Amino acid sequence: MERETFQSRIGFLLVSAGCAIGIGNVWKFPYVAGQNGGGLFVLFYLLFLVLLGIPILTMELAIGRASGKTIVQGYKALEKKGHKWHIHGWFCLAGCYLLMMYYTTVAGWMLLYFWKFATGTFDGAGGEQIAVIFGEMLANPAEMILAMAIIVVVGFLVISPGVKNGLETVNKYMMVALLLLIVILAGKSISLKNAGEGIRFYLLPNLSAVKETGFFHIITAAMTQAFFTLSLGIGAMEVFGSYMSKKDSLAGEAAKICVLDTFVAIVSGLIIFPACFSFGIEPGEGPSLIFVTLPCVFADMKGGRIWGALFFLFMTFASFSTVTAVSENLVGSMMDNYKISRVKSVLINGAFLLVFSIPCILGFNLWEQFRIGGKNVLEMEDFLVSNLLLPFGSLTFVLFSVYSFGWRADSFLREANTGKGIRLGKAMIPYFKFVLPVLILLILISGLFFG
Repeated sequence: MERETFQSRIGFLLVSAGCAIGIGNVWKFPYVAGQNGGGLFVLFYLLFLVLLGIPILTMELAIGRASGKTIVQGYKALEKKGHKWHIHGWFCLAGCYLLMMYYTTVAGWMLLYFWKFATGTFDGAGGEQIAVIFGEMLANPAEMILAMAIIVVVGFLVISPGVKNGLETVNKYMMVALLLLIVILAGKSISLKNAGEGIRFYLLPNLSAVKETGFFHIITAAMTQAFFTLSLGIGAMEVFGSYMSKKDSLAGEAAKICVLDTFVAIVSGLIIFPACFSFGIEPGEGPSLIFVTLPCVFADMKGGRIWGALFFLFMTFASFSTVTAVSENLVGSMMDNYKISRVKSVLINGAFLLVFSIPCILGFNLWEQFRIGGKNVLEMEDFLVSNLLLPFGSLTFVLFSVYSFGWRADSFLREANTGKGIRLGKAMIPYFKFVLPVLILLILISGLFFG
């Protein structure tokens, strides 16, 4: 059977960016930037995105495009006879399943909050009432299972017609709507009274924060954020390489994906900080920022029901685009590995995620006493993916791509440089071989011992 390809270049870019753009872009990037020197952090983040993100993304896409297959079969097609690099492909798939087992729950939260804002649940609610609403949601497994099931079922319905007619078509419109929503929301936020204070806190270099936090800490924070923002290392992007044409060079396409991802991250801060400072609310970290702090802002704002609903519609699109993209990897991989039809793969994977996403939900209520190392089910699943599988997988992609015991650097460069656009020179090979692995190892060690 002839392999599907993307119908257009813009379709590939928007689907791939949709995979990279997630919930972390919205709450984590702005907060980390604000607490680590503002504009100085953003500058280092952009630098490390070039030094880390673009090369690793290019390697992941190159494996997919050169082989024309998903991750396990892609390794098998490119590895030397008798070598076992494809074993890492199974770890990639395990990482994608683990990611979806908790990401579908969080995407369900976004959907529930969109519904609650749209139907007036937050109208006139104060800070304590909003915290109670969040707590009641976590304590209600039936409500969360329903929302998760909607995300999973609709997600797999989207990808069931195939790449062109399903994933690409839906994600193109959804990503355009996401980008439009984020610009509208940012425009509203920066027009608020005292919004300038929030923008200065966010984007201007803050020397007192540099002195308090430490220059080295700011550099490592920027490096870690640049690495994790693209969710590299579990083959989620590799599958899109397998659907690509040879018309454009891979480094150029990787750079465009990074630009879209970074645009959403930076503009998200222009929504959050001006709004929080305008209403005298200190922006918090993590889920509380999205589910408690920001709803307080919207509840106080004129037309808050509309702005709150639009914000959580944007968040639903951001999380749902990741769900559909990673689910395509799971479906495509099962089709490649077991030679079954797309319909069968969709049904099997959909049923699996419907069942195995439930433990994450129960970890907030019926199983809340169950903890490993002080972490609940969601935190443990996230730790395994983010702190272990992503950096370990990225290191494996680098070693495979540029060393002679893998695919070899000349083969990688030939594939990466095929087509029009940015090309990688041979002068980059020493950096790929000796510097890039060290940077990834630093992130891996930091995540395992301090994450």
